[in-house]
Amino acid sequence: MEDEGKKQNGIVDRVWDFFASVKLAVIIFALISITSIAGTIIEQQAGPEKNIMLLNKIFSISDAHTVYKGMAAIGLTDMYNTWWFIALLLIFAMNIVVCSLDRMPGILRSMREPIKPLPPERFSSVQAGRKGLLKAAAGKSEEIVTEALRKIGFKGRVETAGGVTQICTEKGRYGRLGVYVTHLSILFIMLGAVAGMKLGYNGSLMLLEGMSSDMVKLNNGKEIPLGFEIRCDDFDVTFYPESERPKSYKSVLTIVENGREVLTKEIGVNAPLTYKSITFYQSSYGFFANRNALFKFRITPGGGAAKESAVKFGQEFDIEGSGFKARVVDFSPALAINSEGELDTFAEAMINPGALLEFSEGDNVRARQWILRNYPETWETPIGSIEFRDLWGAQYTGLQARKDPGVWLVYIGCVLMATGMYAAFFMSHSRIWILLQEESGATRISIISASNKNRAAVGRKLDRLMEDLTGSKALPDQGGQS
Repeated sequence: MEDEGKKQNGIVDRVWDFFASVKLAVIIFALISITSIAGTIIEQQAGPEKNIMLLNKIFSISDAHTVYKGMAAIGLTDMYNTWWFIALLLIFAMNIVVCSLDRMPGILRSMREPIKPLPPERFSSVQAGRKGLLKAAAGKSEEIVTEALRKIGFKGRVETAGGVTQICTEKGRYGRLGVYVTHLSILFIMLGAVAGMKLGYNGSLMLLEGMSSDMVKLNNGKEIPLGFEIRCDDFDVTFYPESERPKSYKSVLTIVENGREVLTKEIGVNAPLTYKSITFYQSSYGFFANRNALFKFRITPGGGAAKESAVKFGQEFDIEGSGFKARVVDFSPALAINSEGELDTFAEAMINPGALLEFSEGDNVRARQWILRNYPETWETPIGSIEFRDLWGAQYTGLQARKDPGVWLVYIGCVLMATGMYAAFFMSHSRIWILLQEESGATRISIISASNKNRAAVGRKLDRLMEDLTGSKALPDQGGQS
């Protein structure tokens, strides 16, 4: 039974040592980095066409199909959901936990133990420690040295034993935990990433003005319910003058749940809408020739009051007080004069929309005129001003819908990482021992210091301390730190 127990312990120890290995951490981290680079280059959860086109730049078309089939077989086209990538993250997490548990007890013991006085012979063994003479009696010197330590950021404690007085102090003992806080942050970030991959999604939907949807389409073509409806109340895009380049585009969205409007917000490229952990980003837009779209005009007859009117294509509407009727007989989303001097549509987006109005009196057509939204001089007609405000219901907004329940875990991990790295790189555990020896009405001072990092900074503080106490700089410290 005893031999069996030793064998079992040996297996446990070997497994523990395997996961506590720094080499394992380097190998796993390298594998995660390389596969993540591949997952960035290869579009994930996309149709084969895009990735085959990418591979075709490197291989021939037949080889590109073969390589793509191989990548798909091992999961590189949906890498973040494969068992082996999750396994790499799990092994890396176990490695971090075991490494931390293996080394932390010793650190915690050293942190719990208060700084203790050193044997007096330790000071005499240091050949060139910081030494000086304080012109004050021993009883007064303790107070002077303690105050001088406070000025450089240390709180001294006086220890007297066997007729020998020492002042001991330390600072930054919790800085030793910085590396473990960083380890914890990595676990939070990985847990958040896995939660986002398994419980979240990234999809899209397109909405015409006035339309709503309760489904989102994922990159793999699958549709899943949102749990509520989202409606596009309005969409607007502006372009740079004399250019087809969009200046800004925005959508007014309304969330409808259980038949009740619960939220309305205008979103833009950098101003998304978030509801029930789902964030909607403005990602694209377009124009759709919808016969049910409404032409919105503001009509001001000569000497009359302005009135809003919304009509469909070909629908007649009255111009009050004029005896005229008008109807839209043609439309262009981007109207311009071509090289032959004729009106022409040069783009599908609503860059320079125009509506051709036909004015009739009774059964007789009296005039036709293009009304351009961007050119107020075209609004003046024989019967007054007609401003072309919008074609509502013909533009659609493209939204990206993202649900990531692990994002807060990632945020917490980032804060912990910043805290841990600050503690690990900028906080040092520094200890100082000062021996006070009475000498002819004065006090001989000897200093030994120790620091786990940034010893030069501690040395500069000790130089300031000695200069404050003795009025001169200390001897060069060649052996006073450990």
